[in-house]
Parts: sequence; C-alpha cells; structure tokens
Amino acid sequence: MENAQLIGLSRQMVLRRELDVIANNIANIETGGYRRHAMMFEEYVMPVAQFQTERTIDRDLSYVSDRATYVDFAPGALKQSGNPLDVAITGPGWFAVETPDGERYTRNGSFQLNAAGELVTTEGYRVLGTGGPILLGQDATGIEIAGDGTISTADQEIGQLRLVEFEDMNGLDADGTATFASEVPPVAATQSAVVQGMVEGSNVKGVAEVTRMIEVTRTYVSVSQMISRMNQLREDAIDGLARVPQA
Repeated sequence: MENAQLIGLSRQMVLRRELDVIANNIANIETGGYRRHAMMFEEYVMPVAQFQTERTIDRDLSYVSDRATYVDFAPGALKQSGNPLDVAITGPGWFAVETPDGERYTRNGSFQLNAAGELVTTEGYRVLGTGGPILLGQDATGIEIAGDGTISTADQEIGQLRLVEFEDMNGLDADGTATFASEVPPVAATQSAVVQGMVEGSNVKGVAEVTRMIEVTRTYVSVSQMISRMNQLREDAIDGLARVPQA
C-alpha cells in the first residue's frame, strides 16, 4: 500500500476513536458527576531508507497517533433535587466510596439507602464517612447534612461524610461512569463543602460535543474520499500501462 494511503488510514483510525469518545460524552450528558473525556494527538515520524548517494534523499513520513485520552475536571452545574439524601460538593473535593475493587472517588452525590439502611451511590457502592460506611436506617427522619458533611437525623448525629482532595487530579484514572481511582492517597478536604438537596451534573456541553462530532465526521469522510481518489488514480495508471499499443 502506498505511503499516502497509510498516512490517510492512520488519520481515519484516530478519528474513529475520537468519535467513540465524543459519543460516550454525549451518552453521559445527564449522568451526575460525569467528567468529559477528550483525546490528545501527536505526530509519529516513521523513518524511511535514505540513500545519501542519490540526488534526492527520502523524507520521513508523518503519521497521526492518538497519544492519550484525558479527563476535563471542570465542575458541572449544580441542580436542585429536593431529595434530602442528595448532596453536591462546592470546591475541589470528592466523595469516597467503597467498591468491590477498593476505594474510589466520585462527584456524583445522588445517594440513596440500600436494604440495610446504608447510604449508597446509584451504582450501589457504600458511601464512606470518617468512621467507615454510613448507616442511617430505613426509618430515619429529619435527615440534615451540614456543610462539613455531618449527617444527623431527628434523633441523633449519625456521622460525617468523608470528603477528600487531591494535590494533582491528573493522577485520577476513570474507573467507571463517574468514579475514579488513584494510586496516590488523597488528603482530607480543606477547601470544599457540601450542599444538601442538590446534585452536580456532568460538565459536558451538548452543543459543543455535537458540533465536534460533525467536524470529525466530515474530516473522516474527506480522508475517505481522498483515499478513494488515489485508488482510482492508481487503477487508471495501471490500466494505461497495461494497454499494448497497436502496430
């Protein structure tokens, strides 16, 4: 296959991956605490054989490579829910939750009670307090959650939500729709507070994502058409060379 076609194919491959990332963003536009994903690209230079004795030296070939997928940690908009178990974070903090794979972190504060009366996320992960999982009980009434995460009912104080922060959020790795893992232990939150009765939405901007999807799709089609034209030119050249002139 010709070099130009290989370069075009490398561009199509990364565009296809970018479409997958954009589609996932759009699919989670209403997911609480979801963080937008985006791709990083770089030039990959492929060295070719060089013949120094020739008048013209071969040039390096530049391909397109998807270097990585990164997460946009900009906060999402806060929405009022009216549910006393829902809480949103103001500031850079995160909720700590217990999953089968270990401790994870999320900004999705849409909480509920499981059959055992424990505070859990929409995925069923137990929400962690400063003393472990938070047990409210199914009959709890008058639930109040203070700005520092202290939870109390009409009868007693239950516990306090464990809010954490990270010095470098680039160390967080997506491990689910709205949960993240970190190899670096977090620190106790000092710049964050919670607001009861509200949830944080995703930070995906629908119009921007749809616009980007249209741009990527058009680019993909353009590259495909270019490759098709090159194939046609090669076929025409082969056909012309194969013709035997009549005597």
